[in-house]
Amino acid sequence: MTDLPGSHAPVAEPRLAASVILLRDAPSGLEAFVQHRVSTMDFAAGMVVFPGGRVDAVDQSGWDYPGELLRSHALSWAQSSISADTALAERNAGMVLTAAIREVQEEAGLGIEPGDLRPWANWITPIDMPKRFDTYFYVAKPAPEAQPRHQTTEAWQSLWMPVSGILEAEAAGQLKLMPPTYYLLKEIAVLDSVEAVWSAEHPVVPVLAPVGSLAAFLKERENRG
Repeated sequence: MTDLPGSHAPVAEPRLAASVILLRDAPSGLEAFVQHRVSTMDFAAGMVVFPGGRVDAVDQSGWDYPGELLRSHALSWAQSSISADTALAERNAGMVLTAAIREVQEEAGLGIEPGDLRPWANWITPIDMPKRFDTYFYVAKPAPEAQPRHQTTEAWQSLWMPVSGILEAEAAGQLKLMPPTYYLLKEIAVLDSVEAVWSAEHPVVPVLAPVGSLAAFLKERENRG
């Protein structure tokens, strides 16, 4: 750990994590598969989140992705920490991709093909938070017949919800979202189909929010609700 600027408070090192925004087309518009976390969790308690979790040692080996896919993902993550060492960029891209696929399987019971995930965003928890993550978000287009389900103990329910409906419920104070979830859904809401998301020009620029921003975001939502 290092110290916060101007203080003696330690700064937690961010842990690598992966999160997947599963999307599907529906008559009412785009839907995302989300999980309502239980209120007893020590991180993002009571929040609505996408399936995901930290990168584990098991994700570092045992996979064999096409070189073209790894090169494409490494290029997408070029500004992120996992590409800081260019010699390891493709290996790290494979490791994070493996974590994303594993988490979707573990949390939603859904096997998803590597080629059906697209790097979308990279958010790093502000340095004033006690638990920090360097999270790699993917958008995913599972097969039309795919049926993710609720099977994680970290959430009390998991389900498909209209992207616009999630944002409307958040605005009404009926749901709680972390900043990355909120802003990523706002981005996706302006696109009208899975294919539009998939083909959108969307370079990955890492986001490290300033000190105090998370607390201010959550406080504003609490007051508004």
